[in-house]
Amino acid sequence: MMDLNEGQWLKYAVTHPVEGFEDMRWKKSGSLRAAFLIVGLLFLGDIAYERLFGMQFHIAEDKLFSIVPFIMRSFVLFAVWTIGNWAVCTLLDGEGTMRNICIYSAYALVPYVVQLWVRVLLSHILITDEMVFMEVIKIIGISWTILLLFSAVKSVHQYTFGKTLAAIALTLGAMLIMLVLLILFMSLIQQVWIFISAVFTEITYRIKV
Repeated sequence: MMDLNEGQWLKYAVTHPVEGFEDMRWKKSGSLRAAFLIVGLLFLGDIAYERLFGMQFHIAEDKLFSIVPFIMRSFVLFAVWTIGNWAVCTLLDGEGTMRNICIYSAYALVPYVVQLWVRVLLSHILITDEMVFMEVIKIIGISWTILLLFSAVKSVHQYTFGKTLAAIALTLGAMLIMLVLLILFMSLIQQVWIFISAVFTEITYRIKV
């Protein structure tokens, strides 16, 4: 069995979608530090895509910058995926721990993160007629990530092909439920905060009068 460092295991898993995660599982390799770094680069890459993309390809519609949507599309969405997959696969007798699900899923995101940064860079080099090259890079990055994510779920839980598909479908369903509940919870918190602020303002006004 191979003896690789963190960076080498990451490269091996990304470039060997079939056996990469299997070897990582048996070697008990993978780094949470690397996983968090990848999700952080996803967060920054999403911001770069929206705010720094070449103007000939993409113009940001909103003039006011808000970091909340980017946090939701990176950190929150990744956390919801990890928790949802762990919850679903626990019921389906999956062997993966939450730690391994987090690591393997983050490693699977590498092609998607890379294509984000590559396209941002190329948007300042290529002209509009050459946009097809960036679309090809996008398709390759997304397709590669989907393949790696499937392999990661299959390897970490030791599922068959069919059971892996079922687990991913159920995880997406669980994510939808959790996101709806999260939105409702945030809306409730907002309403409570507005109520408290209104009461505080009214009390302050009465005291001054």
